[in-house]
Amino acid sequence: MFSLSPIKVLVVVAVVLILLGPDKLPEVAHKLGSTWRAIKRLQDKVETEVREALPDLPSTGDLARLARSPVTLLNELADRAEARERVAAADTEGSSDEAPAPPEVAPDAEASDDPNPTPLITPVADRVSAENAPTDGPVDPSLN
Repeated sequence: MFSLSPIKVLVVVAVVLILLGPDKLPEVAHKLGSTWRAIKRLQDKVETEVREALPDLPSTGDLARLARSPVTLLNELADRAEARERVAAADTEGSSDEAPAPPEVAPDAEASDDPNPTPLITPVADRVSAENAPTDGPVDPSLN
């Protein structure tokens, strides 16, 4: 895979300085800067249009965090399914006057004006550990 070490970056910068020279370097830097700004404007425009079309889409930061950790995404989906099952079970019982407990929200969740925030994921270590794992049958020590 392609990786850039600091030495490789310095070599590339030195080669660019030698090839462009002091006359063309400011012009090329200006063009690169304006191109970068145009790309960022395009990205912001596309993101705004997508968010208008899909208002329930998570924030870009949340999407990046989920992409870095797919296990976190799976845990979130499992938590949402469990919350739906609890609500469905409470609706079918009907005799209980208590409302189902709201799902846990992760401590690093951003503050929101939404009265029913989307439950975030609890770390994997909090979900199942040796202390709270069910022990219906013999425990296989090789799984630890």
